[in-house]
Amino acid sequence: MIPVVLLLTSLVPALVIFGLRENQVRLRTTLNLTGAIAKVAIVAALIPIVVTGEKLRTSIEWIPGLEIVFVTDTFSLFFVALSSGLWLVTTIYAIGYLEGAPNRSRFFGFFSLCVTATTGIALAQNLFTFLIFFELLTLVTYPLVAHRGTPDALRGARIYLGYTLTGGVLLLLGVAWLTLEVGPVGFVAGGIPAVADLAARDPLTATVIGALLLGGVGVKAALFPLHGWLPIAMVAPAPVSALLHAVAVVKAGAFGIIRVVEDTFGFELFAQLGLLDALAIVASITIVYGSLRALTQDDLKKRLAYSTVSQVAYIALGAALLAPMATAGAIVHMVNQGFMKITLFFCAGLFAEELKIHKISELAGVGRRMPLTAAAFTVAALGMIGLPPFAGFVSKWALGLGGLDAGQPWVVAVLLTSTILNAAYFLPVIIAMWTEPAALPQSEERAPRLAPDGVPSKRRLEAPAALLVPTLVTAVFVLLLGVAAGWEFSPWSLAQLIADGAW
Repeated sequence: MIPVVLLLTSLVPALVIFGLRENQVRLRTTLNLTGAIAKVAIVAALIPIVVTGEKLRTSIEWIPGLEIVFVTDTFSLFFVALSSGLWLVTTIYAIGYLEGAPNRSRFFGFFSLCVTATTGIALAQNLFTFLIFFELLTLVTYPLVAHRGTPDALRGARIYLGYTLTGGVLLLLGVAWLTLEVGPVGFVAGGIPAVADLAARDPLTATVIGALLLGGVGVKAALFPLHGWLPIAMVAPAPVSALLHAVAVVKAGAFGIIRVVEDTFGFELFAQLGLLDALAIVASITIVYGSLRALTQDDLKKRLAYSTVSQVAYIALGAALLAPMATAGAIVHMVNQGFMKITLFFCAGLFAEELKIHKISELAGVGRRMPLTAAAFTVAALGMIGLPPFAGFVSKWALGLGGLDAGQPWVVAVLLTSTILNAAYFLPVIIAMWTEPAALPQSEERAPRLAPDGVPSKRRLEAPAALLVPTLVTAVFVLLLGVAAGWEFSPWSLAQLIADGAW
């Protein structure tokens, strides 16, 4: 029952939090942190067990012929570890960010449901279970995007819902059609034999089903031209933006791509059907397109959003190459990009909260006014560029080697182009933050927070600890994930095990 317990650690707090009054701050905070810490502790205890090959399986028959099945294998636990770890730091950040804001019980209820859905996606052992939680994720993230209730927030949420529900329809058609053709579809490393039989007798049907499944998960992965919802959804509060980019939605899409390619069809069959080449082309276009669009954005969160469009496509590109090294690079990039991007969005939230800065053109001189936050932004940005010894270097290096191993040297050219563009839209920001005079006068900064007695509070940090500490912690991990990549049980080591078929 441990897979079910992993779901309950976020589901139970969510259901209780919905019933709390706004002034029950301490109880809400306790529930949030207890659930997040419990999930991390369970995952940490499972890692040494699961990497030895032991799998924990739970099945629930919903209707005859269709089971909801959860399993803790290496790949599923890898994704749960990412989502649970980043959920914990995002929870701490969100508690500080939303201090005194309205509708916090509603926010944190859906926040916890979002992580429940992500955990269900990770633990799903068949396409039916995956579909249920994949669509649940759409429904519970809509209120988070619309949380502020402004016209822009409601518009962004409607567009987000339109895109993701369309993807859900494609996924539903693919799952239903494949189930009709071959019966219940459980994930199998290397592909399902019944799917291979279907492709042998009716390759056109298998190709169309594969395209439907890819399109369905590709919307959440923000692959071009299905990416339009992501920049618009940046009207959401900073913790939600961090959740969308680093923990939940786009990562669920990327995770789904790997499940469809490797565990449903298999690399070889996907290549025979021509879908692997199509995925590689779309991923490459997305990588370059996202970077080019990021260059033109002055709004900080939108620049980061287009950067995500580009960076998540690395995962799709790695999944489209017939080489274990490329697969390992794609899998480890799920973690590396998560820590880098969540750090950047945390910093964006801090700049907005403390200095009322939302635009790239306003970031000049920020390094002298908020040095710790600017340092965290710098570390994460250098990692996104792919410079050693940061986490992004490990991902790009592995993907480049994987491209060469697969006999696709053009992959290196795509990665180099992306790296140059990454540097073009991050380095000027870093230079401006540390070397240029302040773009805004001090008087335009936010007024000091007041203590309960109405007296301005004195603090030694440049921002509240609940906001600053999670930002610094994730920035440190951006460095550690690069420096300690060779350690046992590191994300890179586990990614290699998964790519070699040890899940």
